[in-house]
Amino acid sequence: MRLPKARLDQVLDRFHEVEARMGSATDGAEIVRLSKEHAELKPVVDAVQGLARARAEMADLEAMTADPEMAAMAEEELRALTDRLPELEREVALLLAPRDADENASAVLEVRAGTGGDEAALFAGDLFRMYSRYAASRGWRIELDSATEGDAGGYKEIIATVTGEGVFGRLKFESGVHRVQRVPTTESQGRIHTSAATVAVLPEVEDVEIEIHDKDIRIDTFRASGSGGQHVNTTDSAVRITHLPTGIMVTSSEKSQHVNRDKAMKNLRVRLYDMQRQAKDLARSDSRKSQVGSGDRSERIRTYNYPQGRVSDHRINLTLHSLPQIMEGDIDPLLNALIAEDQAARLADLEAEFG
Repeated sequence: MRLPKARLDQVLDRFHEVEARMGSATDGAEIVRLSKEHAELKPVVDAVQGLARARAEMADLEAMTADPEMAAMAEEELRALTDRLPELEREVALLLAPRDADENASAVLEVRAGTGGDEAALFAGDLFRMYSRYAASRGWRIELDSATEGDAGGYKEIIATVTGEGVFGRLKFESGVHRVQRVPTTESQGRIHTSAATVAVLPEVEDVEIEIHDKDIRIDTFRASGSGGQHVNTTDSAVRITHLPTGIMVTSSEKSQHVNRDKAMKNLRVRLYDMQRQAKDLARSDSRKSQVGSGDRSERIRTYNYPQGRVSDHRINLTLHSLPQIMEGDIDPLLNALIAEDQAARLADLEAEFG
């Protein structure tokens, strides 16, 4: 992709403008905003300047090929640089392509049992364990928000906050219906059953402005249920907040009612923000006809086939015969393929823009 010089100069000009304003700004909020933009622009500028140096060096080498004494060396270096240039241009193009504003955000992870009864709850538990192991491998922190256990184990529903750098950017394509095919432990005839669980990954953005009016919410307190004994919450400290215009309902059941209210309001903001994101995602996927990142959580995205030891992602027609490793948290091969597909779509959008 031949990136136009005017577009590259535009990035450099904006970077220098931000640097100049940072030096004179006195308002705290403006300094924070400029610092954030500076940090986002810096890797783009570094790549743009690297590409500019490579193009300038190519021009010098081409001129040197006219010198008989330097021609052989210049032609060799020119060939090497010519081979490297497309990768430099691709790196810059990816940085220039429209990217998810929430890429580096932490996330709220929700896993719910779908069709399949007890087996679906067990599978939901397996998925949550898979994500937990993956998070641990990347140094992310998982904080459990709420959980409803299945009658035979696993979870009917489990919600957790995953905190770390780039969590949402790595996990956002996991949203959707995950299907499992295996023989349940309760199956005496050895028949393969199919069940499902749904996964939702929502960005947790702390500085997003979501206006919530008091008249639009109803707050209820109730006694949380537990597993018995000392774990049962014996006071009405659990909090349920219902957002009346949308019907969104969030709960938190820690021991402190004050903590629960704060947690529930935070989760409500996350869900309202996610509604806005889903509308944008749907518009984007309609415009570029890409299933990856469409935001449709009713879509069956992946099948885990235990008898054959394989995992198939239906959006990108990828099948991996490494189910045991994947269920232990080694999901980077899946995530990397999905991210690469999304990058290809974004590059195609940019190429169409440049013509």
